[in-house]
Amino acid sequence: MSYNIAVDGPAGAGKSTIARAVAEKKGFIYVDTGAMYRAMALFMIRADIGPEETERIIAACGKAEVTIAYEDGRQVVYLNGEDVNALIRTEEVGNMASAISPIPEVRKKLVELQKQLAAKSDCIMDGRDIGTCVLPGAQLKIYLTASSLVRAKRRYEELTAKGVPCDLEKIRADIEERDYRDMHRETSPLRQAEDAVLVDTSDMTIEEVIAKILELCK
Repeated sequence: MSYNIAVDGPAGAGKSTIARAVAEKKGFIYVDTGAMYRAMALFMIRADIGPEETERIIAACGKAEVTIAYEDGRQVVYLNGEDVNALIRTEEVGNMASAISPIPEVRKKLVELQKQLAAKSDCIMDGRDIGTCVLPGAQLKIYLTASSLVRAKRRYEELTAKGVPCDLEKIRADIEERDYRDMHRETSPLRQAEDAVLVDTSDMTIEEVIAKILELCK
């Protein structure tokens, strides 16, 4: 039987960074579910479909094939056969992903693939509803969070380091708006599973968070 770790939490909490590092140390497969939704979001943006056009999104999602492959230990997300890893980390794609992720038809398509990956391999999977909906039987569940200001500062520093002009307060406002959307959506809202361990990373280094989760694995 495979060993599964579910990591949930709001945008910008460091879920992907932490989950990827823990996977490497444990020899697990890392499944970035957010990247899958981002790939679907990229497809909608390219098709010139707005986030409010639910019917068009439902009709189009059947034409988007999102798959995950592991190449040289790296997760590669494919959209209709194209490696889109380098294209899915923009704010525009992130906001679209947040808008389309509550749509049941979109979720059904991607959750099925996520469950298949977890059934076949020891894995750590991060997202918004992994412990509550996707992997309710996961042996370890983590709810990773941080204050909106800390999350905004992290994103600001990341974008600034890449030379991308940005505004801290706008990033914070976007994060808080996304939090509200994720927590109040009708389908699979973001919430801490009853048996999840809360880890607030506001005053923790990445190394401290990784060590904490590895300790919980024991």
